[in-house]
Amino acid sequence: MTGVAPIEPMEARSVDAIPSGPEWQYEPKWDGFRCLIVRSGDDVALWSKSGEDLTRYFPELVAAALKLKAESFVLDGEIVVPQGRTFSFDALLQRIHPAASRVKKLSVETPALLLVFDLLASPRDDALAAEPLMKRREALEAFAKAQFKGHPTFRLSPVTTSNKQAAKWLAQAGGGSDGVIAKRRDLAYQSGNRDGMQKIKQFRSADCVVGGFRYASSTLGGRMVVGSLLLGLYDKAGLLHHVGFTSALKRTEKPALTDKLETLSGVGFTGQAPGGPSRWSTARSAEWQPLAPKLVVEVCYDHFSGGRFRHGTSLLRWRPDKAPRQCTMDQLRQKQVDPMKLLGA
Repeated sequence: MTGVAPIEPMEARSVDAIPSGPEWQYEPKWDGFRCLIVRSGDDVALWSKSGEDLTRYFPELVAAALKLKAESFVLDGEIVVPQGRTFSFDALLQRIHPAASRVKKLSVETPALLLVFDLLASPRDDALAAEPLMKRREALEAFAKAQFKGHPTFRLSPVTTSNKQAAKWLAQAGGGSDGVIAKRRDLAYQSGNRDGMQKIKQFRSADCVVGGFRYASSTLGGRMVVGSLLLGLYDKAGLLHHVGFTSALKRTEKPALTDKLETLSGVGFTGQAPGGPSRWSTARSAEWQPLAPKLVVEVCYDHFSGGRFRHGTSLLRWRPDKAPRQCTMDQLRQKQVDPMKLLGA
């Protein structure tokens, strides 16, 4: 096995709406690590979308691949870690650990699955990537039927040509899926470009308490100004938990906003706070200014899991009409895709 991936993964272009037409097929956009898994005889390698070697972090996937009857293949899929009926991105992140003993322990405690959505090479055809997706999907389904039975580590990712079904998946994104992927059925594997695949995410809004802020890394006119607002939501016990941040602040408004925030120094978060002990933390992530819970903002977000917004949010507006105590976790509850049900489990 060589030290580089055999092919550069196909990428997705972000769009605002699900495309329609007979040339498209749709899949759930899984919330995990994109991965090419390559087997050649007794050698197995796992490659990330960026070309990083993931093999050592997922020994259970290597072992499972070696148990398949096919001795040569290239699969494109997503690594996920199940937690009940959902997938845990936090548990997945923990798998990228420098200590071999820790990796081995987690491979037993939080074993990963590979959700497979493309077949680029098989024992029958080592050049499947050159074929249109319509033919590759047929080959993948035949491969999965022959190979995956009795090997639950590998799951065939569902697909549909129904725009209505895709819209339903998008509306129920969460719990392991964070949107929809649309792919051109008539194109060959678009290695390294975005011409054959689009991704659509569900954006929602939430009212959050401003529980603190961080100063920007650079000054404005020689003075320190706010760089990001730290967002909080109350739980049923009345504790204010840090759930994320927003940094979409207008440059011209920063001085006045900084003056206002500096007069609101207070307790801040009473539950989970930013900058807690973590091997992912940096010195900067621990530097924040707590505020009395008096300000409310409405933000736009795409994914909430593990008690926080997975990505940065966009500031929509200030909400002086909203009481901070009204900003609770309950507003984020929604009907979500059951990923295990989609996978037939």
